[in-house]
Amino acid sequence: MRLQSLNPYTEELNAEFDVLTPQDVDREVGRAREAFSAWRGLAVSERSALVKNLATHLRGHKEQFAGTITREMGKPIRESRAEIEKCAWLCDYYAESATAFLEPECVRTDYRKACVVFQPLGIVLSIMPWNFPFWQPLRFAIPALCAGNVCVLKHASNVPLSALAIQDAFRQSGFPPGVFSTLLIDAGTAMDLIGRDLVDAVSLTGSNTAGAQVGARAGEKIKKLVLELGGSDPFVVLSDADLEAAAVTAVKARMMNAGQSCIAAKRFIVMDTVAAQFTRRFIEEMRNLSIGDPMDERTDVGPVARKEFIGTLQDQVEEARGSGAEIVQVDPRAERGFFFPPTAVLRARPKMRVLTEEVFGPVAPIIAVSSDDEAIALANASEYGLGASLWTRDLHKAEALARRLDAGFVAVNDMVKSDPRLPFGGIKKSGVGRELSQYGLKEFTNIKTVVIRG
Repeated sequence: MRLQSLNPYTEELNAEFDVLTPQDVDREVGRAREAFSAWRGLAVSERSALVKNLATHLRGHKEQFAGTITREMGKPIRESRAEIEKCAWLCDYYAESATAFLEPECVRTDYRKACVVFQPLGIVLSIMPWNFPFWQPLRFAIPALCAGNVCVLKHASNVPLSALAIQDAFRQSGFPPGVFSTLLIDAGTAMDLIGRDLVDAVSLTGSNTAGAQVGARAGEKIKKLVLELGGSDPFVVLSDADLEAAAVTAVKARMMNAGQSCIAAKRFIVMDTVAAQFTRRFIEEMRNLSIGDPMDERTDVGPVARKEFIGTLQDQVEEARGSGAEIVQVDPRAERGFFFPPTAVLRARPKMRVLTEEVFGPVAPIIAVSSDDEAIALANASEYGLGASLWTRDLHKAEALARRLDAGFVAVNDMVKSDPRLPFGGIKKSGVGRELSQYGLKEFTNIKTVVIRG
């Protein structure tokens, strides 16, 4: 089997690679095991210093890395640069915070001394997606490494250049060999790794199907895992919202990365008293988007990452049209590339696929409701629970309604976006566990209690 990196805009082959043999995999994981013994013994400050080096390296090679992202999965170059900048910020945050996060916590009890200490688990296998090809692996790896674990990455099969670039960035930043490794392997080999004693824990960001498979395999072996899965995030606009700001942000929240994000706004639930005004402004803003060559600085929306995604999106939109929805689309006017037109689905109804499924592309269904209670009920009527956005000028009401939303993250008068300082993850079928902040750092630690009597 060979892994291909294909440019979604030019449709040309960037590169292709042979997958590792089973012997290669065992050798690389063996190197990681050897590296763990020394890595866990370093002071947190020593590990943090290397993470700080990585931040500097990312900033110094931002244009190179951003170009790799855009050529490999089609993201507009401005968004790719922002992704690298966010990765550097992530490194800065943990370089500055990890020592404090990992300090033992002493608890007053009837023991002479009772403390909670945080120790690494070992080798953590990460299985990561293509849509944020630098951010997703680093979002997992940096806190795990700061805690003293070592990491092996199985990246998505269509972004091998990004996967190898990340590995090289760690090497050039001074990390010891084996502390972070990229494995060019297929999904079957990754599942085999989970089923063996070669890795100690697993982190997956991906589809619900993949999450169920990885969770089942890890469960068989009683291995720690974190799952960050799909989302169908509601974007709720109440009658007293700032409609101009809501509509502008709504388009950005849906169309960024051509809509290919688990935390993209995917269901627009708007009070009927303002639905027409919001919809009109949303469509105006959508029509102002520049669609085309993702390497062009002016481009807002590039192609989707894979050709087969176009058919899936078309089926979802046509099902809505056949069920009575009005479809408004912006012609990308592209002669090549895997483009799907930015689309608004008006008069959407709750049972349409664009509302019940995770739509991974630039498609925005808008549905009107008549009360706050109906808006919250519809927002929660999903098997997903990753993020939610709520728009109102009444901040007291906003805080009360935010507590009623079934989501791991609620943004009031803003779009949902991850932040290294805040825990990130979902409920229901959107995942298990948390990433980022001190909570994410401690996910892959043994939270050990030590008590002393006498």
